[in-house]
Amino acid sequence: MKNFNSGTYIKQGSYKSFQPEKLNRPWIIDDMEVLELLGKADRHLGRLDMYSEYIPNIDLFINMHVFKEATQSSKIEGTQTNIEEALLNEEDVPVEKRDDWKEVRNYTEAMNSAINYLKELPFSSRLIKETHRILLQGTRGEHKQPGEFRTSQNWIGGLNINNAVFVPPVHGDISGLMGDLETFAHNTELHYPELLRIALIHYQFETIHPFLDGNGRVGRLMITLFLVEREILKKPLLYLSDYLEKHRSGYYDNLMRVRTDNDISRWFKFFLTGIIETAKNGVETFDKILQLQKEVTEKLKTLGSRSVNAQKVVDELYKNPITNAVHVQQITGLTKPSVYTLIKEMEKLGILKEVTGAKRGWVYIFNRYLNLFR
Repeated sequence: MKNFNSGTYIKQGSYKSFQPEKLNRPWIIDDMEVLELLGKADRHLGRLDMYSEYIPNIDLFINMHVFKEATQSSKIEGTQTNIEEALLNEEDVPVEKRDDWKEVRNYTEAMNSAINYLKELPFSSRLIKETHRILLQGTRGEHKQPGEFRTSQNWIGGLNINNAVFVPPVHGDISGLMGDLETFAHNTELHYPELLRIALIHYQFETIHPFLDGNGRVGRLMITLFLVEREILKKPLLYLSDYLEKHRSGYYDNLMRVRTDNDISRWFKFFLTGIIETAKNGVETFDKILQLQKEVTEKLKTLGSRSVNAQKVVDELYKNPITNAVHVQQITGLTKPSVYTLIKEMEKLGILKEVTGAKRGWVYIFNRYLNLFR
């Protein structure tokens, strides 16, 4: 953008904090490559959005997209939980991995709650704070002011604030900066492309770093919330964390380059490329889901009278592809012998696979479906 200025560094005793310029003002976009990528991103998002109406019961599959997003977003912050572990019940997770598991599960709860809150709350500081509160409850960050903007200085990288990679603005400025961000998000008098608006909002939020913990996860979660609130997507189908995790160094470098060189165009290009790649991957995944769904439906017809209960199990597996006999019994209401008979039939059809190899406490995976999200 021709007239973009990211902000200035301000001396604060032994260190310098960064004071970002406010967003809510007219911008001039003069980079043709950015505009070209913007058009491409809009087209691919439109194709992805078509699946909201095209796929029956799409909410079954969105659950897995949220789990993948939670796993990848948390991985950027250093957690080691993979998607299989994230899908397990807490008692089935090794004790040493439960802190990481809890952070991933909180992310899924925060995302789902935030999507529901959008029915009554706008994209706002209030919504962001409530999402942050859910994200941190019962985790290692539960003592770092969950649901509240920080009241002390934080920093990014380095052993202490004096050798930090980046020091965000002082806490006294957070309220004004977040108010400006919120005003910019909703200012209809600024005719600004919505994908560039959320790209700029994400950059600014990460620069403000308004919380003591969880800023990265909340900032990435905000992207999906914004797209849904603006009805660019009818359902929360696009999640950027997989792309950002794969290009983690580029992600951080591009954000930092905006602050040091005012190079917002490079950040826009990185962000829009992520939108395009992620939307393309989403379309491919949904195509594969539809093909798998068709194959599984045909297989279930061979079960005769058991096909109705088998379909109930499969519908649950689309939400969480890991199950056990107790869960199958809850879904179907069958007796235990009938449950194991049904599971055996589904194993023969290649739908379920037992993965523990234990003598008891068997766990089964809908492996072909889970592979689409690995």
